[in-house]
Amino acid sequence: MYCSGFALRPQLAGMKSTKRVVIVGGGLSGMTLAYRLRKEKLNVTILEAASRLGGRIQTIAGKLGTPLELGATWFADQHSQLTGLLDELGLEKYPQFSEGISLFQTKSFEPAQQFHVPAGDIPSYRVAGGTEALIDALAGRLGSATVLINRRVNAIKDAEEGLIVETCGGEVFGAHLVVVCIPPQLAAATIAFSPELPSSVRDVLPQVQTWMAGAVKFVLEYATPFWREKGYSGMLYSHAGIITEMYDHTNKQEDRFGFTGFLAGSAAGYSPAVRQELVLHQLTVLLGEEAGKPTAYFDRVWNDDLVVSGHHVVVRPHQNQGHPSLQLPYMNGKLFLCSTEVAQRDPGYMEGAVYAATSVAERIAFA
Repeated sequence: MYCSGFALRPQLAGMKSTKRVVIVGGGLSGMTLAYRLRKEKLNVTILEAASRLGGRIQTIAGKLGTPLELGATWFADQHSQLTGLLDELGLEKYPQFSEGISLFQTKSFEPAQQFHVPAGDIPSYRVAGGTEALIDALAGRLGSATVLINRRVNAIKDAEEGLIVETCGGEVFGAHLVVVCIPPQLAAATIAFSPELPSSVRDVLPQVQTWMAGAVKFVLEYATPFWREKGYSGMLYSHAGIITEMYDHTNKQEDRFGFTGFLAGSAAGYSPAVRQELVLHQLTVLLGEEAGKPTAYFDRVWNDDLVVSGHHVVVRPHQNQGHPSLQLPYMNGKLFLCSTEVAQRDPGYMEGAVYAATSVAERIAFA
């Protein structure tokens, strides 16, 4: 555990009759769940361990104001729960740019192979203004909900009239229902459940793959789209350099420009400065001197203790995501699990987060 427990102070007796729900985690699943429950007039409190909301959604601004995605970015028309939520919130989507010459680098000592990708009939999309606009829109519609950041939950205890939630900072919250909206593996490693959860789910939780865990994502901002002017799509796939895949990251208005993509897993062991140096060298070789002069570079290794904890037991992608044990309520029907890994549809993706939240919201609101 990251912090020790402490004596229980408040009691649940006397809680108002309005159903009170504590949501552990303010990522997309937690925020969507809060939004759905607030529409049903439930009393909602969100406890987020980080200093910001969004979880694995993280949009930062470049020096020129370009929305740069260090977290979840793309979705498709088939992701109907997510696209429906975007429409409901009045947010726009736009297709990922892919036209022009794309590059495939097989060996560092051979020229990159070129291939052309026409505009797809079924493109992937991005959220106008950045994916974090979705989190901001949800937060703006929570009304009287209580949203608390820097609140890492370390214990959930059963009580006669509900559940008790304890944080590392010494705060205690009473609730009729609690929904854990953080990755199952992280929940198992950092939250003490009393009484213990049944072995049927306790054995599964540590072996649920946390989507994006260990991924290294980078973003670059440029003053001009020099690659488009040269006929390039901005798409790169490589077996030879630190960049393994990359895409054009121009905004919807096409007046802010950049790249985003993923670095090789081994890059997590390098310092940020070394990663930047290797990225710019690879791009300069492939796209020319302009590529080595961005206005901003950022990257993020998704392996901190807000994503995974301890030994992440994974042998295959999507391992145990959507597992039947994750769908059941526990602690006498007062504890629910809800994250993208829990979803039985599109687990691991933003669609899965919205699907899981919507499913749990219906079970809670209409029970």
